[in-house]
Amino acid sequence: MSDPAKVRRHAERVRELVASVVRSQIKDPRLGMITITDARITADLRDATVFYTVLGDQVAQADTAAALESAKGLLRSTVGKALGLRHSPTLTFVLDDVQDQVKHIDDLLAAARNADAEVQRLAAQAKYAGEAQPYRVDDELDEADETDEADEATDVKETPRGGETR
Repeated sequence: MSDPAKVRRHAERVRELVASVVRSQIKDPRLGMITITDARITADLRDATVFYTVLGDQVAQADTAAALESAKGLLRSTVGKALGLRHSPTLTFVLDDVQDQVKHIDDLLAAARNADAEVQRLAAQAKYAGEAQPYRVDDELDEADETDEADEATDVKETPRGGETR
């Protein structure tokens, strides 16, 4: 097993190397507007997965995938020489669909925003089913206590001996 920091460094180096080779050495006309977004390498440094995005439609993506597959040998030998490992890692190319996921999340957020606006519109037109304030407020409570105390004071009569009668 390798050190995780070493694996990360090698993965970053693989990403940089593949990007520079694709930009400068591969002259395949099928290769579209490609961006190497990420590279991951296994802990034993034998297999590397390279993620890429392509600007264009499905045809451009398919053509770019075919161009990368045909240039896989050149890319692998370049990566192997530059890393200086005993075994060159095998390269696997995966189309990174981040843009599709971003569009999907944006659509979900827009739908949630519209639903919130609809709820706000309905809430602005809503009316209470009963009173606006169904609970007793402290001011009403204080007034009620004062009237109860006044009623009790008038009901109680004191006798000269100190006893109370009702």
